[in-house]
Amino acid sequence: MNSIKELIPVLQTAIGPVILISGVGLLLLSMTNRLSRVIERARNLLAQSESAGGPPRGRLLTQIDILWAQARLIRTAILFAAVSVLCAALLIIALFITALFGLEDAWLISIIFIACMLSLIASLITFITEINNSLSAFKVELYGHEEERKS
Repeated sequence: MNSIKELIPVLQTAIGPVILISGVGLLLLSMTNRLSRVIERARNLLAQSESAGGPPRGRLLTQIDILWAQARLIRTAILFAAVSVLCAALLIIALFITALFGLEDAWLISIIFIACMLSLIASLITFITEINNSLSAFKVELYGHEEERKS
């Protein structure tokens, strides 16, 4: 690659992965905020469980267990999203290196892109699973309060 005219198509091709990095960055922000809320809620419940006794304590501990599982799922989703961003960054570098040295390696570009998309899909599936499971903690809390009202 000797001229700007040869560089422009590479830059145009690299815009897609750059936009992907930006979008996944916002997803990561959402996930980390959710993780911090889960951790904060678990800490509050743990403090409450230390002074509670009987069935309310058991219910609090059940909620803490569910929150622990949620935190692990969110951590996994964050890991997959970060791998997706890493692959997108590697894809940009690979695009420039192949263009700079005139290499024709579509397999390398394809493999990196597929890894990027698979990581993003795994992240989203894990995140959706976590969101669905978060209703479990709410259900324990909701039905626990109904049992207390009955007695």
